[in-house]
Amino acid sequence: MDAQNFDWIKVGNVDDLPEGRVKTVTARTTSICLSHFDGQWAAMENHCPHQRGPLGEGSIEKGADGKCWIRCPWHGWDFDPLTGKPPGGHEDSGQTVYPLKVEGGEIFVGLEPEPDHERTVTDVMAETMVNWGVKRIFGMVGHSNLGLADAIRRQVAKGKLGYIGIRHEGAAAFAASAYGKLTGKPAGCLTIAGPGATNLLTGLWDAKVDRAPVLALTGQVQTQVFGPGAFQDIDLKSAFESVSRFSQPVLSNSKHAELMSLALKTALVERDVANLIFPDDVQTLLSEKEAGHPQGRLSRVEVTPSSEDLNEAVQLINGAKRPAIVLGYGAKDVREKVIALAEKLDAPVLTTFKGKGLIPDTHPLSAGVLGRSGTPIASWFMNEADLIISLGSSFSNHTGIAPYKPIIQVDFERMQLGKFHPVTLPVWGEIGTFCDAVSGQVQKPAGAPDQTVEVAERWAIWRDEKERRLVEERTSGIHSAAVFKALTELCPEDAIIPVDVGNNTYSFGRYFEPRGQRILMSGYLGSIGFSLPAALGAWCATQDFDAYKGRKVISISGDGGFGQYAMEFTTAVKYGMNITHILLNNSELGKISKEQRSGEWPVWETNLTNPSFAAFARLCGGQGHRVTEAAELHAAIAEAIAHDGPSLVEIVTDADLV
Repeated sequence: MDAQNFDWIKVGNVDDLPEGRVKTVTARTTSICLSHFDGQWAAMENHCPHQRGPLGEGSIEKGADGKCWIRCPWHGWDFDPLTGKPPGGHEDSGQTVYPLKVEGGEIFVGLEPEPDHERTVTDVMAETMVNWGVKRIFGMVGHSNLGLADAIRRQVAKGKLGYIGIRHEGAAAFAASAYGKLTGKPAGCLTIAGPGATNLLTGLWDAKVDRAPVLALTGQVQTQVFGPGAFQDIDLKSAFESVSRFSQPVLSNSKHAELMSLALKTALVERDVANLIFPDDVQTLLSEKEAGHPQGRLSRVEVTPSSEDLNEAVQLINGAKRPAIVLGYGAKDVREKVIALAEKLDAPVLTTFKGKGLIPDTHPLSAGVLGRSGTPIASWFMNEADLIISLGSSFSNHTGIAPYKPIIQVDFERMQLGKFHPVTLPVWGEIGTFCDAVSGQVQKPAGAPDQTVEVAERWAIWRDEKERRLVEERTSGIHSAAVFKALTELCPEDAIIPVDVGNNTYSFGRYFEPRGQRILMSGYLGSIGFSLPAALGAWCATQDFDAYKGRKVISISGDGGFGQYAMEFTTAVKYGMNITHILLNNSELGKISKEQRSGEWPVWETNLTNPSFAAFARLCGGQGHRVTEAAELHAAIAEAIAHDGPSLVEIVTDADLV
């Protein structure tokens, strides 16, 4: 080709590379070994034909024959520094040499005009993801997912996908889990083979047990080295078998669009984890197949209970003087219908901890959270109730629903009905449909007590108690009741609040009074470290869905939880995420200390050595506040919430004041 038809691409300056040296440079996306030898310059294919070792990371050395050769740093194969020819004696035909010119001290390499992109297997699958409504990928690009990553990059460039590069794959899984919990839509998490893939497992288990749709996209070694024990080769299908409802390798002759469609259908319908395993060599295979789409693949979700169950439920409800409703996480999408039913019955609404915030505590029938992380209001109404109407609750042992009470349990999953003990009336059906079906036939019985008045009385007692606890504050730190009183007063009513685990979360359950906020947590798995990665996922949902646009994300953790994924604060900075993190720092794994004392064990190895987390936030490029006095809480939290970007409020708290 005539030199004028080349694309001449600058790859450096003559001062960049001394005589007798080589280096790797990139022209467009072509990796080139640039050499400077004997006063001359050369540019050649950078990849050694023996496992693609990078010649530009090698050196020019004198061989046994007295000549100088570029020596591959991986396996010692030799090539002429100017011609790319091997010394002979093996099958190499030599390296491709590219045209090179030096002008004005700048080095240019000539490449043929870039050909049009040829569609690949992973292009088909990325397009299928987009067609099924996937809007966000969290992940880490690496050597065994580069073809898939490039297909995702192309969709990002078209504005059809959003991508967040995280610092640890575990954070990607937690972010995707929180995204699924909030929106009901799957996000993807992208990793390499081996350790990148296995780092996903904790976050994927969180999604699985809390029924959040997630798509795990894991790279894999090349198919030709499956099995013998190649670098980073592990049996990913077996590794993901327990955590995923759907897990399949993507092979050269697979139905690629169908595989992605089935993975996403599984994630959506089963509200579970789907995993696709992408061998490195399959990712770039050419394909002219059409992408998949969801049309005709998904049904409506309303399931109407049987007429017999509805009739019996109406009789039980109309015969109760003191019905109480337990509002669980499974009813999150129909909470308005549940609240309307409660208002018709004058029934207090007790939420599970996972369901905290589904009814605002400002509602006259809201009785707060039931169970270990709850309030005495909810436990009082549980004791007084003569009928429990459990809607979307799984009867966790932490919740404390009294099994000896008459119970109507409604769920759209039959295995959840009476799972741990018999209930009076198990009703299979969608909760909103149940509420609609019975609301016209039930009413508050004559002579029943005014439970709305009782709710107000119980809240007054509990709020007085919380105020009395504030005076317990000691010199070792601020009372958590003061922290959550301030946050209750300052938190925007439409905020999204991911919380962690530990004493900070128990205190949040007791003391924070939601007024419409949406709360996310690692419910059944109870994994420390959830909240900050979850905040990344929640913030992305505010960018991807109109229903969440403009909503503030405020995450909460202890010092132990924040330390798990602290570097993801830099991820928030990189992408300009409007996240405020409230960090309760007691320099201790306080919940574990409490459990050791409760079990009459010595307190052992629960103390923590911490940096200044506020200073850390500032070093990362965000805003950081450190609070040591209760009087400083309002100003610091208000400023952090008002900040348009990542902010952190480090509050020194007393581990015993929970």
